[in-house]
Amino acid sequence: MASVVAAALALAGPLPALSQEPGRPFVDVALVLAVDVSRSMSLEELRIQRRGYAEAIVSPEVLRAISTGAHGRIAVTIFEWAADHHTREIQPWTLIGTAADARAVSDRLLEQDSRGERRTSIAGAIRHGIMLLETVPYRAERLIIDVSGDGPNNQGLPVTLERDRAVARGITVNGLPMMTRDGAGTLFGIDDLDDYYRYCVIGGPASFMVPVNGWDQFAEAVRRKLVLEIGGLAPGMPDDPWRQQDEDRRRVLPAGFMHRPVAPGSAAPDRIIPVQLGNAASYDCMIGEKIWNQRRWIFDGDSR
Repeated sequence: MASVVAAALALAGPLPALSQEPGRPFVDVALVLAVDVSRSMSLEELRIQRRGYAEAIVSPEVLRAISTGAHGRIAVTIFEWAADHHTREIQPWTLIGTAADARAVSDRLLEQDSRGERRTSIAGAIRHGIMLLETVPYRAERLIIDVSGDGPNNQGLPVTLERDRAVARGITVNGLPMMTRDGAGTLFGIDDLDDYYRYCVIGGPASFMVPVNGWDQFAEAVRRKLVLEIGGLAPGMPDDPWRQQDEDRRRVLPAGFMHRPVAPGSAAPDRIIPVQLGNAASYDCMIGEKIWNQRRWIFDGDSR
């Protein structure tokens, strides 16, 4: 099935060039924040997500990262996703160059609560992110899709097809896998979601992921991830503001080496995993679809 879809995409021809027309304002990065709202998360967990992004955007660390960029501003858009046919715009493309700009985005995030929706299509989220970057009204030095989620792709196209399509367009895909194990997520989730994101979701120049092992870690994980993305920083390198903290906790590890958290649920976010030079041929990136097909009878066709 994946081969058939890949062939169809190839026959469809190349997509139009990403929007970089002369005369448009320059920004250091055009950043798409794609936030999972599948029904595996409770209403309180959805609120924690909203608050985490709202707090991170106005944090001193993120504002400092924006101000020290070559252009001193970034472009951001935020949407929620679930099934491949469900996306909900929270924040259209907007410039953030000042604390007031950031506060306006933060306030918008807090205006209303998220709504849980069925199924989990990371592929659909990446596809929507590509579409948004095709129409960004700014000239960006870097293009990033930042995907958060608490489970593997289980609906729509195989996630690797859309990930590879994004990378081919010069887009970096970063990940925030939420490795919480409660609620309906236990039915369709996987224990090695960090490995799944590492091999199947992230990709492109300097891509990385920040796994979250407990909801108490979420806000700091988002803040750290935004600082690295906005600053174009490499995780664990000398210019990474969290480098010493990670060395003390032995949490940032070299490429090709995986490590399970020593103390799940601790207050500090878990290690960052950089992108690998190649995906592991032995990892099954269709695991989410297989689990769904095995257990879909539980909900009689109606689930995440």
